[in-house]
Amino acid sequence: MLPLLVLACLTGAPGDCAVTEAGTYPDEATCQAAGRAYLPAAGRSKQAWTCGDGAFWLAEVAPGVFVHRGAIAEPGPGNGGDTANIGFVIGDDAVAVIDAGGSDAVARALLAGIRARTDLPVKWLILTHMHPDHVLGAGVILETGAAGVAHPALQAGLAARYAHYHEAYARDIGPGWQAAERMPETSEAPVEIDLGDRVLDLRRHATGHTPNDLSVFDRATGTWFLGDLVFLGHMPSIDGSLTGWLDVLAAVADQPADRVVPGHGPVSAPWPEAAAPTSNYLTTLAEDTRAAIAEGTPMIDLVTRASEHPPAGWLLSKTFHPRNVTSAYRALEWE
Repeated sequence: MLPLLVLACLTGAPGDCAVTEAGTYPDEATCQAAGRAYLPAAGRSKQAWTCGDGAFWLAEVAPGVFVHRGAIAEPGPGNGGDTANIGFVIGDDAVAVIDAGGSDAVARALLAGIRARTDLPVKWLILTHMHPDHVLGAGVILETGAAGVAHPALQAGLAARYAHYHEAYARDIGPGWQAAERMPETSEAPVEIDLGDRVLDLRRHATGHTPNDLSVFDRATGTWFLGDLVFLGHMPSIDGSLTGWLDVLAAVADQPADRVVPGHGPVSAPWPEAAAPTSNYLTTLAEDTRAAIAEGTPMIDLVTRASEHPPAGWLLSKTFHPRNVTSAYRALEWE
């Protein structure tokens, strides 16, 4: 018998989650069907479920679209680098993986989740941007024969940082963590990919969260993987351009979609409402930074204030808000 374990989070609070055992089932298919049908208690939203020991959570957010929810945390021994939302889409002929997680172990668990659902080949690995929690597991996916594709600027970004990412994760997570020491090789993403009666639209974006953001839209279900262009619960982090990120969010706001998959937070959220927390935070950050610059406030004073009084409503704000203030000040000081 397989236990069905369901992860449900408090509505509006992506970090407040609990696991419930929701019965046992004689086989994987019956257990998965029960997971799809499970309704959580009032005030909570189902995020994911697993059949078995609960080691790796996957949610079917739309037919044939699966998402693994990463922890909202800094990479460390407790999570093994599993801190980003990643997923896959199943077509009639092939599977596309969207981001590879922060370790070989995460990527292997994702592949096991795919194999529990289909025997179709994994033909594509699509990387939404260069950050380690999304790319360090790429070697495992590419070993299956999948073609790696990404924004054309991703290779240059990884070339400058991959060794540092690898060293930092090995240090911060500790023994047992593994990922390829050689950075993954990707080619320029095509405009669309056909998985067999299922087309994914791949869209490059101007510099925003990073200089190499790419989004993936599944036409069949209206599901949009936006990578780290959208954060929910987890404090946004700027590694590209504050004003550019706001411009990107404004540019995509009118794109029709039934749901989006953020890079961090719940496995899916309604669109365009899901963009509001990130957009509002970045807008306030820009306004407050410009006001401080106009008043002659030194950057160090503004960063100190940010460390002491980070904005409410975000997890990891004490870590990322001071960094964002530093980035914003440097970008806006001479505009």
